[in-house]
Amino acid sequence: MVIRSKHLCRRVLENQHKLCQFLQQQLRLCSSNAARPAAAFANQDEDTSIKITKQFTSTATSLLEPIEHAPNVGQQFSYSDLSVRLAAPHELQTKPDVDEMGFGKFFTDHMLKIFHHQSLGGWQKPEITPLENLVMHPAAKVFHYAVELFEGMKAYRGVDGKIRLFRPDMNMKRMNLTARRCGLPTFEGLELVKCLARLVSIDQEWVPHTECASLYIRPTLIGIEPTLGVASSDSALLYTILSPVGAYFGPKSTGGVSLLADPQYVRAWPGGAGDRKLGSNYAPTIYVQQAAAKKGLQQVLWLYGEDHELTEVGVMNVFMVYINDHGEKELITPPLNGLILPGVTRDSILELSRSWGQYKVREGKITMKMVKQLVKEERLLEIFGAGTACVVCPVQSINYLGEELHIPTLEQEKPVYEQLRVTMTDIQYGKMDHPWALVID
Repeated sequence: MVIRSKHLCRRVLENQHKLCQFLQQQLRLCSSNAARPAAAFANQDEDTSIKITKQFTSTATSLLEPIEHAPNVGQQFSYSDLSVRLAAPHELQTKPDVDEMGFGKFFTDHMLKIFHHQSLGGWQKPEITPLENLVMHPAAKVFHYAVELFEGMKAYRGVDGKIRLFRPDMNMKRMNLTARRCGLPTFEGLELVKCLARLVSIDQEWVPHTECASLYIRPTLIGIEPTLGVASSDSALLYTILSPVGAYFGPKSTGGVSLLADPQYVRAWPGGAGDRKLGSNYAPTIYVQQAAAKKGLQQVLWLYGEDHELTEVGVMNVFMVYINDHGEKELITPPLNGLILPGVTRDSILELSRSWGQYKVREGKITMKMVKQLVKEERLLEIFGAGTACVVCPVQSINYLGEELHIPTLEQEKPVYEQLRVTMTDIQYGKMDHPWALVID
């Protein structure tokens, strides 16, 4: 009895964890119908592949807000047109151990690609292909004028074995707003979410089987028109790669982080694009991060204005817990005034905190003068950063104008940041049923 290796490999690569079940099915097929046409096998591959469930689509549809597209965007892409080309055996990557993952160092076997060409009527059909290098003209606008944007989201393997996405609707909304800001084509968020879900399902064995890690999803949109000149790009590429990730600050990271708060460096300003997820917002911060590292500090606390207003910490939104002038515990974070990114984790923290009613919650300005005064009066309880990469990150010290400010975040008996971290991860890993978590399969 002969097992047809071509079809066996295709099935194994698409759904590796069901290998035993497939072998049993294939043996039965070979014994009952050895001469089955190849076309029939191709249809079977399509029929038995992991589908996006009606429940997933219904939930995602209810969350995603409709977007108005500019006339020159043209036709939209659709998940129903998605094609899949699986990686050959020699193209498969070795999966790393959890302790080796780090952040963004390893990548899965497949990627999603969707082209946009105004000359061809708009968005083209989406395709999933083996992970491969991109080939572009050296005059592509992304190389010269940073016509690009990206998103960051994750897939989590829950305690029940199911894979979940966390609030992908918010990533789609933010991505479209950023696309509009830099002249790139907008898209239907639900269709991209479904394409991403299919990509994750194909590479599902890359989703770590642990609560200490997850699968990072990096949708990216770049201008690829091969012309010089500062103008919108008539051609674009939306692609997504996946990366299994562990702790953002590394497995040896313990306790809180130390920050450099130097007012001579500014990340964003009114009227700029600091509230959009553009690569051009991040490259200029590398030099400042290096300056912090030379002082033995881990991250940068970004300030703005004459009153040294807190905006972000590293690549995260910043929160502070303190006792206000009325003797009440209060959680405060900077408002969405154009200087900070509208983070998904930020919004989740605010919603959870307001629903608990355990402390006051406010969006308002935080200045270094305020921080210093609260530290002096022993009314500052916690400062922490929040973002997709690390969920929440406690702060233990701030180096400000040569002065070292001790932040007692780790000294609280029942810290707010830890309560938020536990609740968020419980939702993400399926310990708690919540509408923010969308089950893929």
